[in-house]
Amino acid sequence: MKNIITLLFVTFSSIVFSQITGKVTDTKNQPLSFVSVYIENTITGTTTNSNGEYELKINTKGKHVVIFQMLGYKTIKKEIDVSSFPFTVNIALPEEEVTLDEVVISSKENPANRIIRNAIANKNKNTDKFAEYTADFYSRGLFKVKNLPKKFLGQDIGDMGGGLDSTRTGIVYLSETVSKIAFQKKPQHFKEHIIASKVSGQDNGISFNQAEDVNFNFYENSFDLADVNVISPIANGAFGYYNYKLTGVFYDEKGKLINKIQLLPKRKNDRVFSGYIYIVEDDWAIYGADVIITGTQISMPMVDSLHIKQNYNFSTTNKAWVPVTQTIDFKAGMFGFNFNGRFSASYSNYNFSPGFTQKTFSNEILSFAENATEKDSVYWNTIRPVALTTEEKSDYKLKDSIKTIRKSEKYLDSIDAKNNKFKLLDVLSGYTYRDTYNKWSLSTSSPIENLNFNTVQGWNSSIGVNYRKSLNEKGRRFGAGIDINYGFAEKKARPTAYFNYLWNSTSRPFLSVSGGVSTPQFNNKQPISKFWNTISSIGFERNYLKIYEKTFAKASFSKEVTNGIRMSSSLEFADRKPLFNTTDYVMLPKDDVSYTSNNPQNPTDFSTGFTPHHMWTFSIGANINFGQKYLSYPDGKFNITNNKYPSLFIGYQKNFGSGNNEWNSDLVFSQLYQNISLGNWGEFSYKAKGGMFLKQKDIPFIDYAHFNGNRLLVAPKDNYLNNFYMLPYYQLSTNDKFGELHGEYNFKGALLSKIPLVNKLNFHLVTSAKGLFTGGNKPYSEFAVGLDNIGFGKWRFLRVDFARSYFNGKQENRVVFGIKL
Repeated sequence: MKNIITLLFVTFSSIVFSQITGKVTDTKNQPLSFVSVYIENTITGTTTNSNGEYELKINTKGKHVVIFQMLGYKTIKKEIDVSSFPFTVNIALPEEEVTLDEVVISSKENPANRIIRNAIANKNKNTDKFAEYTADFYSRGLFKVKNLPKKFLGQDIGDMGGGLDSTRTGIVYLSETVSKIAFQKKPQHFKEHIIASKVSGQDNGISFNQAEDVNFNFYENSFDLADVNVISPIANGAFGYYNYKLTGVFYDEKGKLINKIQLLPKRKNDRVFSGYIYIVEDDWAIYGADVIITGTQISMPMVDSLHIKQNYNFSTTNKAWVPVTQTIDFKAGMFGFNFNGRFSASYSNYNFSPGFTQKTFSNEILSFAENATEKDSVYWNTIRPVALTTEEKSDYKLKDSIKTIRKSEKYLDSIDAKNNKFKLLDVLSGYTYRDTYNKWSLSTSSPIENLNFNTVQGWNSSIGVNYRKSLNEKGRRFGAGIDINYGFAEKKARPTAYFNYLWNSTSRPFLSVSGGVSTPQFNNKQPISKFWNTISSIGFERNYLKIYEKTFAKASFSKEVTNGIRMSSSLEFADRKPLFNTTDYVMLPKDDVSYTSNNPQNPTDFSTGFTPHHMWTFSIGANINFGQKYLSYPDGKFNITNNKYPSLFIGYQKNFGSGNNEWNSDLVFSQLYQNISLGNWGEFSYKAKGGMFLKQKDIPFIDYAHFNGNRLLVAPKDNYLNNFYMLPYYQLSTNDKFGELHGEYNFKGALLSKIPLVNKLNFHLVTSAKGLFTGGNKPYSEFAVGLDNIGFGKWRFLRVDFARSYFNGKQENRVVFGIKL
């Protein structure tokens, strides 16, 4: 019965979705991919695949005029008389006859400049014609790899889903998305509702071929490409970045004169395109774009190039040129991996009078229809607007067949049995035992990776056992573990344990319970890494890390209560004790340098510390992301910060129950952060922090407000807005009011790219300013200028800053090196 129903469905589909099929080649019989194929006087049609094949779905017989259009080739109008389905039409497109004969060259102005000026002047007029619309969207993503190595850094890479041949070459990712999109120009809104999504060899079928990610609007002054703002060839200030050359003109099938203009970047490393843009004479609208940008230009060294092609068709409904197809071809490689691929997209069934209301758009910009990721091949064969190539069909067939096998308990157990083999070196490097079918794992940590040195514990290390279990596909999971840290100089072990539970991946309610004995820094932000403290201690006899012993029990809970607002709270009981140096070991002793004590308030006092005490700490806070957008996936919610507005955190912390009222305290604090894109002029980021104790008391030093200083020549973290360049770690800690400000402007090559010879280095100029204001002290400030993106070729991970600080009439200079990964 089931087979009969399937047969009837296929038969019915073939009647409803009748087809004109064929192949499009050039005059040398080479297939042409992504040629627009549509019925005359419509903007609904299809495109050819990578083999030049197409399937145009129509349901009426008789006479039709089919248009075949592609940039660089002459548009062909083919009149056909369909007598039966399927109907085959093969076409060979000749190259476009581009000529300059009809162009009047003026000695006063470059003719290309005149055309671009008109295109810029008419941007609003042209985009107003499709200021709001709905449309059908189809996208396909394809990644291929060539000669993939079997191992990377000693680890097996695997067969990447089973699509590699004997030379380890083949498709590693293939996906398709069919969706409905809605766009509004003013106020600007965009949303997408995915009807069907498919990924070769995967069950969940959630592709990342999202319409907004490839909504490259050349009418905008700039648009995001790989998280970088790229300047459009017809931006208002485009003449500051581009030179233009009119290479020829031709007429389209409607007799419209099309200008082909070459884009010539004024500076090699600016975030601009090279290639061609096509402008319609008199309408001054975009007819098409064929442009390239390099990975160097968009600060993605692993990418060789991105090649974008856009085709526009004329809509008789609203007299507008609207995009109908787009391809993004890329080449990338690093560490022996060489990828290439294509994201292709088509737009159809435009509705330019959608009748939007105030409820049409919300902060949800992506959603999935029910069962969108579970559509079968019969459904896809009827809805897919672009035919699959033979290679793509084979990849789906192969990976769908092995998917069932690789999901089976027998197969997963066999893979686990191989990977779970215990080796003697696993005792030192760490070991993980997995039960993939039942979705749990048990692992031990590496005592070598956790090995470090401080003057309290001497050489010390940790070893832990951790268990993780996934409970469903919606993100529900839990984990538990225990870690034991042992200090060899003090001959003491300190155990800690934890348990955490996540209910779902939508609002992400998260519970964490932990307890044991630990050695945290006096500054609970942990500004000094154990690794760099080890280097500075044994190499230079500078023990910046200051720690105390805490026996504690803590519970914390957080949840997104509504979109954009996440609440968090915690309650901890801690018994605190001072610790003292137990070793003076140093690998490279210095005559003029000696270790300081473990007392951050008095580094020369080796005999006394703070009074042992216990303390209850309650905290509550809210993180607010104004205007936060989000994506609703079948298995959870993904939040997108809106950089038009800052993110705000406000919090309150109460310390109580110490047995001494003078040691109890109440602290309110807040933080404001924003990253502002300035287009091709780089980006500006700032972080402002502030707070105050409701009553100034002689509280334990641990509970002071501490600030992330730095006395190393290395930046402690890659987020420079969280730390100062050279502030002594505990010099300005306070139990009073305080304010902290960090600002950074990264020009992203906007200045250095304009300097001859220097622009070949592709370094990025960075400037920053920092300030700290605490009650009872003079302000502390720092100013710095630096170079980012330092390196060669694809290896650009280094940053160097020259900083100067001012405090109490004194100044200090320092060079700080940073590694950005």
